[in-house]
Amino acid sequence: MNPDWNQRLIAAGMQAAGEHFGTPAEELAAARDGAIVAPLAEFGLIRASGPDASVFLHNLLTNDIKGIDAATLRLAGFCTPKGRLLAIFAIWREGEDFLLLVPQEILPGILKKLSMFVLRAKVKLTDASAERVLLGASPAPAFCEPTLAAVSVTDGGVLIRLDASRALLCLQADAAPARWDALTEKARPVGSLAWQWLEIAAGQPRVVGATQEVFVPQMLNMDLPGVSGVSFTKGCYPGQEIVARTHYLGKVKRRMLRARFTTAAAPGTHVYAPETGDQQCGALVSVAPSPEGGCEALVSVQLGVVEAGEVHLGTPEGERLGFLPLPYALE
Repeated sequence: MNPDWNQRLIAAGMQAAGEHFGTPAEELAAARDGAIVAPLAEFGLIRASGPDASVFLHNLLTNDIKGIDAATLRLAGFCTPKGRLLAIFAIWREGEDFLLLVPQEILPGILKKLSMFVLRAKVKLTDASAERVLLGASPAPAFCEPTLAAVSVTDGGVLIRLDASRALLCLQADAAPARWDALTEKARPVGSLAWQWLEIAAGQPRVVGATQEVFVPQMLNMDLPGVSGVSFTKGCYPGQEIVARTHYLGKVKRRMLRARFTTAAAPGTHVYAPETGDQQCGALVSVAPSPEGGCEALVSVQLGVVEAGEVHLGTPEGERLGFLPLPYALE
């Protein structure tokens, strides 16, 4: 995050490293019931520039990067050779460059790993987090006209429709203060806890340090239209053989669902079921406080044990999860 911008947010009341503005319960209720704007301090940006940037990213990621134009947003994963996700990016164009949105905690390691593939390619990868200010806004229709493209030009930057409920503003640092003042006249400032809950309610996954190399893309619904993070026609990338085999040779046994519980837990926490005994049957993907109390999470879990009726958090005897609907179909 831009240091000057961070100090401005602290002066405006941002607390706990961006988690809230002093009233987390009220901010969660506002995210559920009203219009909110959130500084996305937990995210950073990688810039890919150079004449080979498109081909370079296309050959490494799970989705079609060559097809991204100025009006297109695309989700894509970066996998190990075994098909396990190291990161999930939201990607868009900025002129001839590409910007990749990724959680800040894994950005340095991912940037280093991507750079290992550059070799003779005419592409430059840099950490662009301090160059731009990122703001999240919800509900999306309050900020994005239905007729606008997924990525559209706005004052001082671009406006991006992430999904039906959320929008993202990527702004020049000098344009951010005036835009923030204008947005907070009609939307309540909230921190990352409220934004994470909105992300969970939208059924959109993220990979963090604790969940790197845990999931193949289908375990996080990335092959489904509701997430759209995998192309099965684009050609090879690291892990492509595993991802394609899962797609073509059988039914996906683990899917990402939405759940509610009261016990404190973190991404990567295992879940258990009577059918699997002391063997885990899945893991938490994302966790946030719920406006209804307790926590909500996205959990990647074996569908068979969910259908059987019992999934427990942390241990085979842990709290039983209550499952909630996702805003998209699992088929």
